[in-house]
Amino acid sequence: MSDGRVVVITGASAGIGRATAIRFAREGAALVLAARSRERIEELAARIGERFGTEVLAVPCDVRNPQEVEALAEAAMARFGRIDVLVNNAGYGLYGRIEDTPGDAFRDLLDTNVLGAHNAIRAALPHMRRQDSGHIVNVGSVVGKRSWPYHGAYAASKFALTGLTQALRGELGGTGISVTLVLPASTDTEFFANAPTHSPEYVPAPLGPVQTPGRVARAIVRSVERPAPEVHLQPLMRIAHVLAEVFPGLTALASELHYRWLRR
Repeated sequence: MSDGRVVVITGASAGIGRATAIRFAREGAALVLAARSRERIEELAARIGERFGTEVLAVPCDVRNPQEVEALAEAAMARFGRIDVLVNNAGYGLYGRIEDTPGDAFRDLLDTNVLGAHNAIRAALPHMRRQDSGHIVNVGSVVGKRSWPYHGAYAASKFALTGLTQALRGELGGTGISVTLVLPASTDTEFFANAPTHSPEYVPAPLGPVQTPGRVARAIVRSVERPAPEVHLQPLMRIAHVLAEVFPGLTALASELHYRWLRR
């Protein structure tokens, strides 16, 4: 993709967002990078611009705030005149048993992981509709298809993002705007170290296969070049999701045994 498409990425300062920004820059895209930390996002923008010679705009933004997200879209339009790709990557993890998870922590998680994506979609879509083109990538998770003990709140947020994406895809049929849900498994980033935990006996750690953020970034770029409804980073997880639907009792037993093993 070397035609200078304009790509807006939320949560771009670290992990998957950072790797995605670098990957798109390598392909020649112009970038609008958003994150809460002004220092980190401006430093990344400077590095990418210097390394790849592409145009990069850094916009400090908290996706929980609709006004800030609207300002992000307007900044992209003022600088580049269009928004071709929106990557909804902003989000964080939260772990603990359901009964241990405070309501305010759960609400903040949903504000970021679900309503943050909703805010960005609402801000970007009018511009894409005027162009009759665009692509939206929502970065979900394998636990947005199947949850496990201690993952209840985080999985609920990603299940909600899955449902939002599925509805949006149908609503945008025939408009020239496509939508992809990317489903990473555990990724080698600072995600787990930074995740709040509300059950002291549980230490957040990767669950299942671990991939690099660069691999997720490549999948995100490919999903724009060759749009697909869903992209699974781990093919075995796709099979596991199908088996969970076919044999729900077996999956429930596996979940119970996993919980017992964690508490041994």
